Order: sequence, then structure tokens, then C-alpha cells
Amino acid sequence: MRVATYASHSALQILKGAKDEGFETIAFGKARAKPLYTHYFPVADYFIEGTYPEEELLELDAVVIPTGSFVAHLGIELVEKMCVPYYGNKEVLKWESDRNLERKWLEKAKLRLPRVYDDPDDIDGPVIVKPHGAKGGKGYFLAKNSTDFWEKAKRLGIRDKEDLRGIQIQEYVVGVPVYPHYFYSKLNGELELMSVDRRYESNADAIGRIPAKEQLDLEMGTNYTVIGNIPLVLRESLLMDVIEAGEKVVETAEKLMGGLWGPFCLEGVYTEELEFVVFEISARIVAGTNPFVHGSPYSWLRYDFPVSTGRRIAMELREALEEDKLRDVLT
Repeated sequence: MRVATYASHSALQILKGAKDEGFETIAFGKARAKPLYTHYFPVADYFIEGTYPEEELLELDAVVIPTGSFVAHLGIELVEKMCVPYYGNKEVLKWESDRNLERKWLEKAKLRLPRVYDDPDDIDGPVIVKPHGAKGGKGYFLAKNSTDFWEKAKRLGIRDKEDLRGIQIQEYVVGVPVYPHYFYSKLNGELELMSVDRRYESNADAIGRIPAKEQLDLEMGTNYTVIGNIPLVLRESLLMDVIEAGEKVVETAEKLMGGLWGPFCLEGVYTEELEFVVFEISARIVAGTNPFVHGSPYSWLRYDFPVSTGRRIAMELREALEEDKLRDVLT
């Protein structure tokens, strides 16, 4: 068995973790990316050009580790039909990629969520507008009222209420962005807090370097395209909040879609009242785990050796292989 993933997003970490656990590794994707994974950072034993080279992957006895880039490039329908073994539960994909289903999941988990507006004309405070799917913050925008919404929505080609199916309008909750990363082991039934990050987004973060008056004069719109990730260590008294939220999500997933296992991330903010408000879930490895290739403060507290989220995936695959339980973690 070899570990494979799409050459983008968090592939360096996934492949490095797999090699640390003794697996041969495969990266596949655009030809331009090849030297990144085979020369500059030699973590791939094989590189295959193509978005999803199914025959080659099957011949190499590959197991695919999904990332946000993989799902975004292939699309959910193709991922659901792929023949190469896939680590995780494919049923989760449609719940994660549709913001309405995602909200149903998080509501049933009894998490604190922002208000959602079905009708833009009901907007009575600041909102953030998000297209469906994993797009790394691309296309997000803020609006202060319904008039502002309709003016800015034109960027996404939204002209009337019939065009609203591809977006969700959320209450904008003021707070510190917090993205805890989890790993749930299907083999031992335990949840682990792997690390926490916050995102550096353009131009939402960079715009703060421009004086307020000049921002107004320039009429700059805010966008949230993710450029990178910054490690974050939470106050210790807040850790049970995020751990309990992760446990609720896993328990609810078991009832709704047959389970969530492997890595996932809850994306939210902590308010000044120290309330953890969750606005979405990424039910796979997220790029925010990339600062922790050598482990995080939380993984060091659990393990006596460096464990990234990528390596934790490989550890689970190694255990499943040795215990003849691969069928339990692959779909």
C-alpha cells in the first residue's frame, strides 16, 4: 500500500508524515508542481501528472488522502465515484460542501452558530456572504445592510433572489478567529486536539495597514482569500470548549451520515464574552495544520515524538494495516 494525495494544499505534510511511518508516497497533479515534491522537498517517491490518474493509482496500490484542493479540483460527484481507496467517509462531502446541510449538522450538534438570513432584505446588521464549497475564502464579502448586499452581490453574478442558491448569508460575529484542528480515530474511538491556527487573509488582514480615511477614499472592498496560516495557542481554560465542540460534531455525524473520522476543523471565533461561535466545518485536513509539520504544543503533550496531522493519518493507516482493519477506515 502507498499513500497518495493531490499536489497542493497540505500534501507536503501528508507525504512527509507517511514517509515517517514507512510508507512509499505518491503525489499527483500539475506538472509544474513536480519539483516541489520530488526535489525541493523530496517527500514523493512517485509523481504522476494529472488531476486524478486513476489507473496509475490503482496499479500502485494507492490510498488517497483527501484535501480541500483535491475535492475542489475533482468535484464531489467524481470523488464519490472514484475507484481508488479513499481515507475517510465520502458521505461527509455533501454535508460539508452544502452550507444548508452543514448548518443542519452543526445545529443538531448544538453548537453556537451565527444567524443565517434567507432573505437579503431582512439583513439588519453586519453580515458575511459565503459561496458554497471549499474555496479558501474566495468570493466572501461583508455587507452592512440589504442595500449594501445587493450592490456587492453583483461581483458574484447575483442579480435577484433566484440567484441566492449558491451562497449563505451569515451574521458577522465580532471576535478572534480560531481554527482548532482535530483527529478522530475510528480504530480507538478517541478524539485528539492536534493544533490551532488562525488565517492570514487578503485583503482582510492587509487592509488594516491603510489608514481608515484612505480606505474610505479608495473605496476598497474586503475579501478573505487565504494566503497563509498563523499558529495559535489558546488559553488553557478555553480548551474544553473546543474539545467538547469537536466531540459533539463527531457524535452527530455518526447519526446523520455514518460517522466522521480522520482530520477535521471547526472554524469560528471567540467573542469578548469568551463564547466559541462556530461558522463552519472542514471535514478533512485543513491547510491550517501546515505550520505544525514537527508537531504542535498539543500533539507534544500526547506523544513523545513529532506528530503532525499528516503523520497522524499515516499512523492510523499503519495501525489499520497491521490489524487487518483497512476496510473500516477506507471508502
